[in-house]
Amino acid sequence: MLKKLLATLALGLCLSGPALADTPIKFTLGWKTQGSDAPFLLALQKGYFKAEGLNVTIDQGEGSAATVTRIMSGAYDAGFGDINAIIQNAATRPGDVPVMVYQLWNKPPFAIVSKKATNIATPADLLGKKLGGAQGTPTTRLVTVLGALNKVDMTKVAIENMGPNLQEPMLIKGDIDGALVFNITSWFNLINNRQDPAKDYNWLLFGDFGLDLYSNGMMVSQKLIRDNPAAVAGLVRAVNKAAVEIGGDPAAGLKAVLAYDNLAKEDLERARMIFSYEHLILSPEVDRLGLGDVDDARLARSIGIVVEGYQLTATPTPDQVFTRRFLPPLAERRLAYKTN
Repeated sequence: MLKKLLATLALGLCLSGPALADTPIKFTLGWKTQGSDAPFLLALQKGYFKAEGLNVTIDQGEGSAATVTRIMSGAYDAGFGDINAIIQNAATRPGDVPVMVYQLWNKPPFAIVSKKATNIATPADLLGKKLGGAQGTPTTRLVTVLGALNKVDMTKVAIENMGPNLQEPMLIKGDIDGALVFNITSWFNLINNRQDPAKDYNWLLFGDFGLDLYSNGMMVSQKLIRDNPAAVAGLVRAVNKAAVEIGGDPAAGLKAVLAYDNLAKEDLERARMIFSYEHLILSPEVDRLGLGDVDDARLARSIGIVVEGYQLTATPTPDQVFTRRFLPPLAERRLAYKTN
C-alpha cells in the first residue's frame, strides 16, 4: 500500500509540474487556419506552452478526421480533431488511436443546410429531396442514422457524392436541395459566396434530432501519455488557459490567429471564432462540467451512435476514447463568456 501511495503521489507531482524543458510537441490543426483554432494559437503566441516547458510546433491540417490518422502515423504528437474519428479507429486499432484529453466542441457541427424556400426544417422534410455530401465525412455517414432515429425512409432521399468545395455553389444554383455540412464551415462559405446564411437558409442540426454527439477537441497520442504525462498535462493547462481567456477577450484570440497566419481574413475569422463559442462550445453541460470534460452517459450513447452509423465491428469503451486525467480543477475551467 505504501508503494501504491508513493506512486500516486509521484504521478500527481508529475502532472502538476511543468514538463522537461523544451519538450518538443508536433501539433496539427484540423484544417487551414481558422478563427476556431484561436485557443491553440493564443497558447502559442502568449507563451503558455513555453511556460509549461513545451516547444510546440503547430501545422495546418487536412480535416478533423485526418488529425487522428496523422497522430496514428507517428508524424504528430497531438492535434485538434473529431472525437468521432477516434471512436471509428478505436474499433479496429485500439492500441494506436489517440485519446481525447480536452473536449472543446460540446455540440456537433453536423447539419443539413438548405434554402428556406425548400422548406427543409425537420428530418421528415427530406423525403423526395436531393442532398449533396462529401464522401466519408461524419455528416454524410451519419445522415442514415439521422433518418432511422426519426423514422424517415432514407431510400426516398437522393444523396449525390461531391467534393466539399462544390456543395455551397450547387446549393446556391439549385442543383441540390440541401448540403450535408459542418455548420461552422458552410456558414462562412455562404458568406464568401455573398449569401446571407441566417436570413435565407435553414439549418437542420443533427444534435437537435437525436444525434447528440461530441465533436472536435484536443487529442494526443497514447505514446505521449505513456512516455510524458507531464507534457500532456501542460498542453491541457495551456489550451484551457487560452480558451477561458478568449471567452472574456475575443480580441486576444483574433490577434493570435492573425499572428499565425497573416493571410487570414480578419472580419471573417473573428466571426468564425465567435461562432465556435456561441454555437459549439457554450452549453448547459459546459456550465455544469466546465470546459474540456464530457458527460459519461452521453459519451457512451454517442459511441453507440457512431458504431451504428459506421457499421463498426467492435464497440470502443469510453476510456479508450476520452480521459479526464489531465484536466485542471473545475474552478480553472469555468467559462465566463462575454457576449459579442
